[in-house]
Order: sequence, then structure tokens, then C-alpha cells
Amino acid sequence: MSQLELSEQEIIRRESLKELQNLGINPFPPEAFPVSHYSQDIKKEFESNPDAFKEVSLAGRIMGRRIMGSASFAEIKDKQGRIQIYLRRDDLCPDEDKTLYNRVFKKLLDIGDIIGIKGFVFKTQMGEISVHVTSLKVLAKSLRPLPVVKEKDGKVYDAFSDPEQRYRQRYVDLIVNDKVRDTFRKRTQIINSMREFFNEKGYLEVETPILQPIPGGAAARPFITHHNTLDMPLYLRIANELYLKRLIVGGFDGVYEFGKDFRNEGMDRSHNPEFTVMEIYVAYKDYEWMMEFTERMIEKVALDLHGTTQIKVGDQTIDFKRPFKRISMLDAIKEHTGIDISGMDETQLHKVCDDLNIEHDESMGKGKLIDEIFGEKCEGSYIQPTFITDYPVEMSPLCKKHRNNPELTERFELMVNGKEIANAYSELNDPIDQLERFKEQLRLSEKGDDEAMFIDMDFVRALEYGMPPTSGMGIGIDRLTMLMTDQSTIQEVIFFPQMRPEKKPERDSEEAFTALGIPAEWVPVIYKAGYLKTADLKDANPNKLHQELCGLNKKHKLGLQNPKQDEVKAWCAK
Repeated sequence: MSQLELSEQEIIRRESLKELQNLGINPFPPEAFPVSHYSQDIKKEFESNPDAFKEVSLAGRIMGRRIMGSASFAEIKDKQGRIQIYLRRDDLCPDEDKTLYNRVFKKLLDIGDIIGIKGFVFKTQMGEISVHVTSLKVLAKSLRPLPVVKEKDGKVYDAFSDPEQRYRQRYVDLIVNDKVRDTFRKRTQIINSMREFFNEKGYLEVETPILQPIPGGAAARPFITHHNTLDMPLYLRIANELYLKRLIVGGFDGVYEFGKDFRNEGMDRSHNPEFTVMEIYVAYKDYEWMMEFTERMIEKVALDLHGTTQIKVGDQTIDFKRPFKRISMLDAIKEHTGIDISGMDETQLHKVCDDLNIEHDESMGKGKLIDEIFGEKCEGSYIQPTFITDYPVEMSPLCKKHRNNPELTERFELMVNGKEIANAYSELNDPIDQLERFKEQLRLSEKGDDEAMFIDMDFVRALEYGMPPTSGMGIGIDRLTMLMTDQSTIQEVIFFPQMRPEKKPERDSEEAFTALGIPAEWVPVIYKAGYLKTADLKDANPNKLHQELCGLNKKHKLGLQNPKQDEVKAWCAK
């Protein structure tokens, strides 16, 4: 990175870095630093057992400093939080050489630098538990300044809050926004709670392929890549389902997987092309059993995370105490539209969509049409946990037909706060029926439905060996985390959400400027002055531009021969 691309603060920090090195201090030492205590543990336990903190060793990032004369205060942040440290020159530098305090700490360290300290814990006259530092070591020099977020009387000032910056620079977001770090800790707690629930029942955690020759298990558009050695296309998986059910065929009674899935679809507040799901399949069970199982799992997650089943989500209080409400999909549509769509064919459903002003096209089959009607007119109404059950067979090509009505399937989706959280079936284990369902998907694909399922003949072959009655359930970890942590967008619960390419200001090439007679070494300086296109020079004041260029040359110590005023005037005239 050239000197001209750096801000004034970045230049100062690099100069401090060089001076540290000149003093014989490695700003990025290779050896480990022993950490014996953490900030919040000290604050919680010091009052009851002060003798346990006569010798402590902490490491963290400098988040604030109050530089005084022979003694100063600072605040460091470790994995638990923040703690005040007290530095006294003669304690830190007991010999005659006071460089570590007078020069290193007071002049060369900055907010954002990472340090290791040793000392003892005490309470200040103001009653704040602090660490009296007797030893300090530089562990990492921060070359970019952090956003300075201030808080007073519960109000936050100068917050690092712009979503575009926060998602692109999540590392900065995590440093300065404690609530963001707490959200991701809770995400891990959610996964651990679910994993504990499954493991207690003896179910096996497994891994299945992410690169698949046939993308199956869901109706979605896949990402495609190419394997050079095998000279064949491969797809990023859209679901884990078909491989997990192969394992049930193989003899496991219960298998589950936490994994990434990928769908080449739109992005919005509840969709990211890369997302995390948990799928579980249990032999000799049906969707009625799975509903109860899901209720107990979600209730446990809420209790483990919050100690209560009642959780505030936006303006709503959602209660995850079981049992949850249950209603069939067709009854839900009838309840919210007044229309009974049971038994309708494609033509009739297209007309219903017209009557309800629901967007649709000729490529849509019965399943997609019904899904659109439910999504537009019903889904957003279910705030409290509700199982939507008994989906039409056209919507569920991997699901067993309903035991009492062959037009429906034994499927449910769990709706909470107007969004689908979980999807589950009594799994289809009839290979003949399964092949026919796949063929119907092929027909939809030929009509133009780019989300229709592929035919997976190996999966059909697996079923032909016999799969026991099985129930399966998938749950979106990202959406569940949004609910449990009261977040309104999926980007808030994914460390690194997908983003559009970062926009950079357009500028003319160096050659375009040199064609005006401008020496190549001055082109970066002209860019720095804000003239990114040759057309900008035509509107420039030559005297002002001359002053700007000479000032930048001096300020950044570029060592260039300043141009003459007449030369700059000629650049602007061409």
C-alpha cells in the first residue's frame, strides 16, 4: 500500500511501528503469552476472594486511555469484556530506563493495540476493580484506527452502525459492538442445546457430501461447478436429505447433520445464498411423533438460552411452551381467504391466484400455486408457534401420502413470527411412488420451473433395498437464531453474509493522465487530490491544484520535484 493511500492516522501508526522496532521491540512477537485470568471473572470474584488475585496475567485490546504524568489509566478488552488497568511509571520501569512507560505506553501505543499485562488486582478510590500493572508486553500493533464508540448514561454515541460497513468488516463490528458478539455466542448455544438433545437420545451426528452430482432434497435452484479431474459437473447441495435417508437405509435408526446448504436464489432479510440447516431422520417414526419431538426441542432451546419460554421478538412476545397450535394448510387458506381449494386443478388454482392478485406464471404447477397462495395470504399471520400440516401431494415430492387422504401428504412446517422455521415429513419410502413423483418434477422442469427436483436414480435404488418408516425434520439455524436473539435480518446472525462487490470510485487510467503531459509519478498525487478523471482537471483552478499537489508532496514526504505553476496550468488546459 502506497503512502498516498494511507490516512493521516495510518501514517502515524506506521511511524510508531517503526519506532518500536528501532527500540528493539517486536510489535508482533512469535512467542505465546500466558493468560491466567479474564476480566469478568476478576470483577465477579475479587470481592469475595482478593487473595486469589495477587498475581494475574491478562491479554487484551486497548479500548481507552487516560494519559497523565507518572501514572495513567487504560481500559483493555478481552474475550469476556473490559477491565481498567493502572500503570505507574516507577512500577512498570523500576530501573533508570523509563522508555517503556514514557515513550512506548504514552507515545507509541494506540487504541486498538493488543497488549499482555501482569500485575495484581486492587480497587481504586472510586471503587473500580482494576489491575495494577507491573509488566507490559506489546502483542500486536493496530495499523488502522478503530471507530471510537462512546457510551454515557446508557446512550451510545458515534456507533459503528452502518450495516454495509458492519457486514463487510465484521471483525471491526465484533470489536466495538458487544451485543454482536453476544448474538453469535447465543447462536453457538442454540446449536449446542440441540446437539445435546439429539445425543441424549442416541442419534448419530454425521457428515454428507456438499459437492453432489445431483442436487436433491428440495425445490431450489442450485449453484453449479465443474470437477476437472472427473470432467463432470457438480452442484453445491441444496439439502442434506437424500444422503441422510440413504444412511437410514443402511441401518442407522437416527442420524442428524448440522451443515451448510446453498441455493442460487434471491437475497433479502430472511434469505442468504449460503445458510445453515440441521436435518434429522429417525426410523420407525411418523410426522405426528416428529411434531412432539420438535416442540420439546424448541422449548428446550428457549429455556437453555433465556431461562424462560417467553421471548421478546420485536413488538411481540412469543411463547415457546408446548404444545403448539396445529392447523392444516387447506384449512389455513380457507380461514384467511374464504376459499376452499381442496380438489382444485391447475386451471382453477391459476384463477384463484388471479382473483387474489397473487403473482404467478404458466410454469407453475399445483404445488407452487398453492405455496404462493399460502405464502401471500396466510404465512405472515402465524406469530405464535404453529404447525401447518397436511400439505397437498404436489408440494411434497419426498413425502408420504396422508394415511386418510391420498390428495395430501403427512408433512408439517413450523411457523413462528410469520416465517417458516422447520419442515418435516413422514418420509416417502415407497420406491415406485418416489420414482413417479420424480417424473412429475421432471415434467415441471420441462415446463420451465428451474426449481423442480432432479431425478436421483441412485436414491430410488436405495429405497428399493428397503427403508423403514421414517420421519425427518429440517430446521433453519439462521432463522431460529434470528428468533431467539430478536434480530430482524439474517445478516445479523451470519458472521460473513454474502455481499455485492464493494463499490470503488471509477477513475481514468494512468495513461489517460500522462497523455496530457502529466509525469507518471504525479498521477497518484492527482488521484489523492480528488481528481479521478481527466475531465475533472478542465474544471479545476490551476493555482489551487498546484497548491494541493505541492502540499501533498510535502505532507507525505514523497520527495518529488514540485511542478511549476505554468505546467499545472497546461495540464488543465488540455
